[in-house]
Amino acid sequence: MQTVYQTKINQLGPSVPDFLGEKMFILFGADAPSELADYCLLIDVNEINGEIEKGDILVLGNQQYTITSVGDVVKKNLGSLGHITLKFNGSETAELPGTIHLEERDIQMPQAGTTLQILKK
Repeated sequence: MQTVYQTKINQLGPSVPDFLGEKMFILFGADAPSELADYCLLIDVNEINGEIEKGDILVLGNQQYTITSVGDVVKKNLGSLGHITLKFNGSETAELPGTIHLEERDIQMPQAGTTLQILKK
């Protein structure tokens, strides 16, 4: 499998657990505005090597999730700000331009130091 994107979660905002019930995580680079950082998984902003597409695999720690839809600005926002939303609801249509939708499954709270990857099948 080809790695399209890889980063590390450096810090979890104190309000991240509030979104577990919504089955979503918000990613942001280290430069996240302070009013948003509390709700985000703060990551390293890294280069994206290719397109992020439906059917690709998101790996969060040791869990794999199939991508079901990708918003129009995901690549731009992830590559420049590290800012996207991950929604684990199985939607085939991106609700917002900065959202990656993934298969609907239970999600675990990641820890600081956890690796996040997007892989081509």
